[in-house]
Amino acid sequence: MLDKLAALESRYSEIERLMASPEVAVDYSRVQELAREMAGLKDVAALSRRYRKVTQDAEDARAISRDETDREMAALAREELADLESQKQVLEDDLRVALLPKDPNDAKNVIVEIRAGAGGEEAGLFAADMYRMYSRYAQLKDWRLEVINSNENGLGSIKEIVFRIDGRGAYSRLKHESGVHRVQRIPVTESSGRIHTSAATVAVLPEAEEVDVEVDPEDLQVDIFHSSGHGGQNVQKVATAVRITHVPTGIVAVCQDERSQYKNKEKAMSVLRSRLLAMEIRKQQEEVSEARRSQVGSGDRSERVRTYNFPQDRVTDHRVSLTRHNLAGILDGGIDPFVDALTDYEQARMLRNSGL
Repeated sequence: MLDKLAALESRYSEIERLMASPEVAVDYSRVQELAREMAGLKDVAALSRRYRKVTQDAEDARAISRDETDREMAALAREELADLESQKQVLEDDLRVALLPKDPNDAKNVIVEIRAGAGGEEAGLFAADMYRMYSRYAQLKDWRLEVINSNENGLGSIKEIVFRIDGRGAYSRLKHESGVHRVQRIPVTESSGRIHTSAATVAVLPEAEEVDVEVDPEDLQVDIFHSSGHGGQNVQKVATAVRITHVPTGIVAVCQDERSQYKNKEKAMSVLRSRLLAMEIRKQQEEVSEARRSQVGSGDRSERVRTYNFPQDRVTDHRVSLTRHNLAGILDGGIDPFVDALTDYEQARMLRNSGL
């Protein structure tokens, strides 16, 4: 670990020198490239410097604690040494995590897709609850949410909704939300009080930029149609909704949220690129492990990552065996305990495999 830290600190110092160089300062693209690399190294470089200082202070305190000529000073040094050793251990743990390979998509914005799964109308109502949960979470994080496409069944029920969340580190916080979310509750239409189990699927895709995915315009089929609506004077008379099909893969992206055909096409392309990037990521993962399941599955009730149990006012994430109560607060955006636990679980697994 010390060798890695020395190399990272050396590189950070080198970037600082390059950024101050007049020759580099006039090259905008080079400055941007170095700035991105510097930002990625900043935290670990700061941790490394603190670790080296604490290590040196601990060695000094240890030397003083062995000096029997001044017993009072030696006793104070021993007390300080215990505190420094504790700080050193915390910094070592933080550094091991900081040195883990970074997911290149962690800093990206996300495209989130929620679909009603098994459970009929109740599944659509739960999908609407899930959308509100992530909307509130985005608000709490000061992230911007933008609906790209939605298919509502009326009465607050959602068959499918696709939206974009724009925020620093959005993908790193939300990527583990992918999967089947199950709800257990008594539907308002259930007169006998019987508990129903329904499901909604969530897919979280890193938003792909043009440089991430190369799309040949010749491979695209673009269809323009009228936006769907519930009637009334707000239904558009001009066809602005856009459906883009990537012919080689059959992937389809639709956007009808904007009144501008151009904006709808732009949003649909963003979704299409993100789905193509996600497909490429899954392909790479399957090369490592053919048995790895896709992030959503079939939407069947049994393929769940988290269960929301209304009668018992609890939510359980089955991947990390974490249960929390205050279900209403969780559905109001309070999902950080699950996000943090899943992040810690992933980091622990990576640490076991890294040998750090």
